[in-house]
Amino acid sequence: MKNRLLFLVLALVLISSLVLVGCGTASTTPAKTTIAPTTTAAPTTPAITYKLKYGDQNPATGWEGTHAAQPWLDQITAATKGAVQFETYYSQTLFKGPDAWTSVKNGVGDMAWMFHGYWSNQTPLADVISLPLMPFKSSKQASGIFWKLYEKYPGIRDQFKDNHVLITWTSQPYFLITSKKQVKTMEDMKGLNIRVTSGPPIDMMKLLGATPVTKGMPDTYLALQKGEIDGMLVPWEALLSFKQYEVVKYYTYAPLVTVYFTQAVNNATWDKLPKNIQDQINSVSGLKGSEFWGANMFDAAMVAGRDQVKAQGVEMIEYTLPDNEIARWNTTAGKPLWDAWVTAQTAAGHPEAKEILDTCLDLIKTYNP
Repeated sequence: MKNRLLFLVLALVLISSLVLVGCGTASTTPAKTTIAPTTTAAPTTPAITYKLKYGDQNPATGWEGTHAAQPWLDQITAATKGAVQFETYYSQTLFKGPDAWTSVKNGVGDMAWMFHGYWSNQTPLADVISLPLMPFKSSKQASGIFWKLYEKYPGIRDQFKDNHVLITWTSQPYFLITSKKQVKTMEDMKGLNIRVTSGPPIDMMKLLGATPVTKGMPDTYLALQKGEIDGMLVPWEALLSFKQYEVVKYYTYAPLVTVYFTQAVNNATWDKLPKNIQDQINSVSGLKGSEFWGANMFDAAMVAGRDQVKAQGVEMIEYTLPDNEIARWNTTAGKPLWDAWVTAQTAAGHPEAKEILDTCLDLIKTYNP
């Protein structure tokens, strides 16, 4: 009887082992993987989502929107692991470009693309970037230099304090487009109405003999078409986005002026974000973000711009100012304005102005990102 019971026990153990082995070999997914979705999904689902209203004067489908703005906003969302999301308003649908700084300051939007050429004398120390005929090599270089100046000099930062600046960047030097005649010499500028940004470019146009006109970039197409202006200073990015090439045919290439921009956030909005979220946003902002915007909004548009205009079959009559002519322009409307800027800023209580200019010029020689 005992032998029979022992035999039955051994038989049951053997059968159980075979069943367990069979179950193990039939399964293609180890049991431990069944908890993987729980452990991996949690970090990708933020406990709190911060939705920010973002305003941009440019079209979403334009060069800036597709090559710089949306990619950078996506970088922020990725860096914050989805915690920061954007409600985007392109083409001035939240506020007009010239109203961007005040609108963000007053909370109409949380964050925006800012073109500081609209606001004369608001950030005069930063205007060192816009002094005529500064020898910047690229937008990426100038954008990095601008951020370095912003970081180094408290006086510059103080003039931007109404909003929280995330990045600074610049255009590549603007060139001249005209609708009725080719400009080849300084004398050809006399009597022309030329659209410029505010600040030092206004004085440059006056010294060159032209009449400066300030208009928002979205309004320039019709102004050229109607003859309200004879031409404008422009980068390739704007030509791609606003298609002024359809209403001009003369292109005069010279490093005339570089303008500057910021991406800025409402101070109260920024202060409400947790420190770790701020740090994550900063990881794709600052120097890195500034150079990204310079390279992608402007430098990359140079080749693409000429290719697109030619692909449209639009007439282009191009001329590059020779070095001796550029030197004439610089003597008349370049270096004198550098000196005048230093004098004016020093008189306004900014004794560091000369140092800022010298630092900028030194960085142009040594900083090559």
